[in-house]
Amino acid sequence: MLTSVDIFGVRVQSGTTSAVIAHIDTRLRDGDATRVAFLNAHLANVCARSAALRARLDDFLVLNDGVGLDIARRVLHGAAFDDNLNGTDFVTAFLDASTFDHRIFLLGARADVVARTAERLARRWPRHVVAGFHHGFLREAEEPALEQAIAAARPTLVLVAMGNPRQEQWIARHVPGLAPCAMAVGAWFDFFSGTMPRAPRWLRRARLEWLYRLWREPRRLARRYLIGNAVFLSRLAMARVRQGHHI
Repeated sequence: MLTSVDIFGVRVQSGTTSAVIAHIDTRLRDGDATRVAFLNAHLANVCARSAALRARLDDFLVLNDGVGLDIARRVLHGAAFDDNLNGTDFVTAFLDASTFDHRIFLLGARADVVARTAERLARRWPRHVVAGFHHGFLREAEEPALEQAIAAARPTLVLVAMGNPRQEQWIARHVPGLAPCAMAVGAWFDFFSGTMPRAPRWLRRARLEWLYRLWREPRRLARRYLIGNAVFLSRLAMARVRQGHHI
């Protein structure tokens, strides 16, 4: 049984990892279109600036990703989430535990990264079929041919790694038309392919993986983590003040 809370106008579902996997499997068994996104502090900031994106996420199963969301739930709703359902760990857990043998299409990242991801995925999970893959650097003129290729591959699951909010927008447009299920997986291709090393386990347990990523890619991620985290916390403080006024 999943529970639902509002974080900055986005409905976030929560539960244990196993409960969420079982929930997705049940939806697929019932033929329900399933769009999965992971709300972290960065995506929450993007959503706060875009009513259109918030409206699109109404049709998604939005899961909590990272310590920022835990802090937000404690401040706004008085309790932390059961599990940290970050995309990097959750996608791997889902492919391990799903009762379905999936046909998977991989979309996103550089051409070499997605190809390496496909190769490693096929080795690790031989029960799943890699039905196709394509890099994420698409020109508009290429999109119709890509859509035809995905339709011909008949995937049951598309993993989309294009960054926020492009990956969520792509899923909103193409599920269930091209596949019954898609997940916005962020940097999962980079980590799973070995292109980008993950933080040491002790840093992950301390919920500081973001700090390791900032150290690895300061130019690309400084604005997201240093400025973005401060903006997220200021939004959280304002939301708590507004909430107090309504008590």
